Amino acid sequence: MLDVAEVLLGAVRHHRAGRRAESAALCRRVLEADPCQPNALFLAGLLALDEDRPSAAAAAFARAVAVDSGHQGARINLARAFLGAGDPASALEAAETGLEGFPDAAELHFVRGTALGTLRRPEQAGIALARAIALDPSHACAWLNLGNARADLDRLEEAECHIRTALRLAPTLLEAHASLGFVLTSLGRLDEARDACVAAIAQAPDFAQAHWNLATAALLGGDYTTGFREYEWRKRHDRFRRDFIDLPGRVWNGEPVDGLDVLVQAEQGLGDTIQLSRYVPLIAARGARVTLACAPVLIPLLRRVKGLHAAVDKAARLPAYDVWIDQMSLPRVFATTPDTIPAAAGWLSADQGAIASLAACLAPGPRIGIVWAGNHAHSNDRRRSLPAEVVTDFAEACAVPLISLQVGPRAIEAPRYGFHDLSRDLTDYAATAAAVAALDLVLCVDTSVAHLAGALGTPAWVMLPFAPDWRWLLGRDDTPWYRSLRLFRQPRPGDWRSVIARIAEQLGVHFAGERPTTPPMVQ
Repeated sequence: MLDVAEVLLGAVRHHRAGRRAESAALCRRVLEADPCQPNALFLAGLLALDEDRPSAAAAAFARAVAVDSGHQGARINLARAFLGAGDPASALEAAETGLEGFPDAAELHFVRGTALGTLRRPEQAGIALARAIALDPSHACAWLNLGNARADLDRLEEAECHIRTALRLAPTLLEAHASLGFVLTSLGRLDEARDACVAAIAQAPDFAQAHWNLATAALLGGDYTTGFREYEWRKRHDRFRRDFIDLPGRVWNGEPVDGLDVLVQAEQGLGDTIQLSRYVPLIAARGARVTLACAPVLIPLLRRVKGLHAAVDKAARLPAYDVWIDQMSLPRVFATTPDTIPAAAGWLSADQGAIASLAACLAPGPRIGIVWAGNHAHSNDRRRSLPAEVVTDFAEACAVPLISLQVGPRAIEAPRYGFHDLSRDLTDYAATAAAVAALDLVLCVDTSVAHLAGALGTPAWVMLPFAPDWRWLLGRDDTPWYRSLRLFRQPRPGDWRSVIARIAEQLGVHFAGERPTTPPMVQ
């Protein structure tokens, strides 16, 4: 007869010694004899975690707690397995259920806080992680994630302090080095940020998160050589890699393409696609036929890019091609620096008839458009979009009427602020381009309309958060990407009121005389 306790003891000893195959074999013997043995199920879950099979581990731990609800190890690791499987909602539920029986289990508070952070609930995440630290002050990962939660709330100095505590406790904690790089970048301390990322890469050369954060710091500092080289790691980053489709055939890396069909695959946001469409004429100038695969809403606009053979829906069947490239790799291929950015004066045009039609609907006087929010699904939208109360203050502070170019869920707010609403006319980006071109000035947050205005050569004032996207650099009110744009930056995290006060003042100066004429279109 099988001595379950003895066999399990042997399985545990093998597991602790790193002999996983032997441990797994003994564990299977126990489960064959008793499929509901909780300790064997627990060990099976641990073995699955060792093999990076979090879903299988979660199933084993769930069976263990179904048999023995008081099995603390199974409760804790069930929550951990759900985190590893990329299911923070289930991890949160498992952690909270576990805490009902084990309220002082630091690891359950840690998992709960981590899940809340992943679910973008940083205030609650911070409370849970602080509780984990109170129970176990040496929990380096809890300190790290508390720092990340504080960073999500723009409490950057606190975030730095907590992450450095994590590193004191665990100097080789790779994620802490990478997160420190992110926080220091947000604080504008770019040299220190780069050092933190390099420290992580020195330990783990294939650590994509550190390479990505290094890219951001380098690009924000204007080092485009390093930045765009490191930016290639976006394709291996957990947050982005699911968005990349490796197409069949050869990837273009700048070699001669005379007579070839080149497929450029758009990626990331709509604004990114507009921004990088400036490279199409450069590829065409090398003798290639260029097809751009992008979002359908952009096709009517981007068909007007000089040298473009075709714009097609990236989700549909793609035409034949000889080589292909992801669009955000083009600055690297063309060795772009801040001094060599192509077409900074603009390269797009809108339909003249559509411009005239929209202009005829607008009242005389300064024609100023406004966009106060980006895509809510964007990971940084909380920082870059204006809260409703700030838009209300903005409308009251401006001495001129504003024209809403806002689309999406927040477009319905326009009447509340007294804005003339054009959202029904903005059916795609060609229509939006006509509206932008009919205006004297656009006021916008960091969203696709900023890129559209710059590509058209239309004046736009862009409102930026304290920690801006890499393309806006630091410490300047202009951008080498677009000559027609002027930047208005938060002086401190979350301080939009200083921004709108400056813009209201500058509007008074800008339109002190008669209404300016609409600038000529870039053809």
